[in-house]
Amino acid sequence: MEENYQCESKTEGKPIRCKAAVCRKAGEALVIEEIEVAPPKAWEVRIKILCTSLCHTDVTFWKLNAGPAAAFPRIFGHEAVGVVESVGENVEEVKHGDRVLPVFNSECGECRDCKSAKSNICTKFPFSHYNGMPRDGSSRFKDSNGMDLHHFLFVSSFSEYTVVDIADVVKISSDIPVDKACLLSCGVSTGVGAAWKVADVEQGSTVAIFGLGAVGLAVAEGARQRGASKIIGVDLNPEKFEIGQQFGVTDFINPTYCSQKSVVEVIQEMTDGGADYCFECIGLASLMQDAINSSRPGWGKTVVLGVEMHGSPLSINSGQILRGRTVTGSMFGGVKTKTDIPFFVKKYLHNELNLEGFVTHEISFQDINQAFDLLREGKSIRCIIWMDK
Repeated sequence: MEENYQCESKTEGKPIRCKAAVCRKAGEALVIEEIEVAPPKAWEVRIKILCTSLCHTDVTFWKLNAGPAAAFPRIFGHEAVGVVESVGENVEEVKHGDRVLPVFNSECGECRDCKSAKSNICTKFPFSHYNGMPRDGSSRFKDSNGMDLHHFLFVSSFSEYTVVDIADVVKISSDIPVDKACLLSCGVSTGVGAAWKVADVEQGSTVAIFGLGAVGLAVAEGARQRGASKIIGVDLNPEKFEIGQQFGVTDFINPTYCSQKSVVEVIQEMTDGGADYCFECIGLASLMQDAINSSRPGWGKTVVLGVEMHGSPLSINSGQILRGRTVTGSMFGGVKTKTDIPFFVKKYLHNELNLEGFVTHEISFQDINQAFDLLREGKSIRCIIWMDK
């Protein structure tokens, strides 16, 4: 697939006309349109997308019809893998033909946070430009009428070509299959990173995971790798237990059938007083509270990974905190993109990280709306969308 990228790019410095899945209005089906993608400016990279996938965050913003983050027409997609087509001035980190992941979580390498091991939140490029490039908020996309199309999370991978800031580009080995590499640009890295970097799960510990979507299953995979003795999955979908077992889930709780006792009580009984580590991977304040209450007094740690879908505040009883529990949030699982993602790639290549189990469906770019249907119906974990099939 990459043989055509060994010679100099014939499109360098020129606009490229290609196909993109454009969302014109919140909640409406995406339409495959011909668009124009501008050449990269300074510090930017133009990428030919090989495959992409659909994340719950895409669906959340796709439904959003109010507020500054609701901008249409728009090109969604932020989990993908591609090949560098051309680079702008000042870009030395990657070159034409390199295999790369575009990622939403920037790493400039210059700010205080990027230089610190304590944070993966880049202060040079905060999420102040939801709808355009991170440096100035402008667009690199135009539709057939010459009108600007909005970006999404600095990536916009539902297009055959996209332009991404170098702070959001990770060079990876070409040894990893592209469909597996795609998973590491968001969901799987978030979950594995949360278990390894944020919670620092240790051998023999107990873990409770609220929500067994892609992120929750990735938390399980990370906890399994760390040698957790008990990994409890909490989900309303009974099929998730069988799926979760291949990622290390040892026990399953379906809240629907907890009629006599609460989920919190069940977890406390299963873990002799509370789980060492709890992870909330859905985005509901009520589940965040359950996760905190399910953690062990004295040292239990709860990691919140889900964005509260209704905007509800999280209310914490001070008595729970005073008894030694801790609560922390995590963006992108604490992962520093340019160093940690290549490490995850190596883990996969050494057969130390299960990525195969996340891919439940594969479709062509023309059928991208099927991916939305599958995810909303709870039928898919990750659906790979092939740009050339």
